[in-house]
Amino acid sequence: MTTISYPPKPSPGDRIAVISPSAGLPGILPLPHELGLKRLREEYGLEPVEYPATRTMGSTPQERADDIHAAFADPDIKAVIASIGGEDQITVLPLLDRELIRARPKPFFGMSDNTNLLAFLRNTGIVGYHGASVMAELGRPGALHPQTAESVRAALFTTGPYDLQPAERWRDVSRDWADPATFDAEPETRPGTGWTWVNADRVVEGRSWGGCLEILGWLLMADREIPHDLSEFDGGVLFLETSEDMPSAAEVFRTLRNMGERGLLRRFPALLMGRPKTWSFERPNSPEEGACYAAEQREAVLRALRAYAPDTLVVFDVDLGHTDPQLVIPYGGLIRVDGPARRITVTY
Repeated sequence: MTTISYPPKPSPGDRIAVISPSAGLPGILPLPHELGLKRLREEYGLEPVEYPATRTMGSTPQERADDIHAAFADPDIKAVIASIGGEDQITVLPLLDRELIRARPKPFFGMSDNTNLLAFLRNTGIVGYHGASVMAELGRPGALHPQTAESVRAALFTTGPYDLQPAERWRDVSRDWADPATFDAEPETRPGTGWTWVNADRVVEGRSWGGCLEILGWLLMADREIPHDLSEFDGGVLFLETSEDMPSAAEVFRTLRNMGERGLLRRFPALLMGRPKTWSFERPNSPEEGACYAAEQREAVLRALRAYAPDTLVVFDVDLGHTDPQLVIPYGGLIRVDGPARRITVTY
């Protein structure tokens, strides 16, 4: 069993590396990136340090691996954060020097395609943090969502338990990052609907694993960063979410079915399922269409669990992943899911 530990936390005034392990979107969409950097300075008191490939679209996997190595090797850098996700970070993984990174463990923040690096860090023995990219969360138009801001602050600077709370208001619809008017006002939000609990008659506490479901599917296909001894996951908490690509309910079921066939699902007595993204520029669903998409995804998840892990404690619509607000999840860290108390507590 891999020994996993929390890396030392930064303090206000420290330097934080900003890297693009996937897509160099800051180079073509600078507005949310610059806003996110400003908030790192002004809201959190950190000094962001960009690396060579951060604003380079089309950077090579080696260039991105070099940035990761440089960020972790520099003793003056106290944490690392991704600018954004992408779709080819899996090509960077074979180039990473596990011993270099293990020798200088640091908190890494990212989500979506950064599931790759988070899984790598977990297997290296380092707790990472699923959430809080520079552009998507810190570069939010108008202002940081207060629940996101509080969760990020706790994950960055504190240790110990932190109770997650359902969103009081949440957002699904995005606006054009290339348009300066996007950043003049807060995005429209909807009233929160709380979390939905299934098999909530028990308490589960264990180390987490998961992330973006589509990326996990790619890792499973490439057989990368998936321990061959699946007992590594016994008693853990699985957390999953889907991206703005909005996979169909059939695709979600098939991915989970195949995870079940591999023996993965039954290892985890609890699952946190993130609120799905139900709107995109390519599929601008109405609220009714979005609700239908979410309901179909929920049934796909339950269908897979009924077949492979029927007793799993499940919480749907947790505010993690491609949603706003976004709560940071410690990747490889401890999570306690208390069904009777309807309470989720993470350890940052």
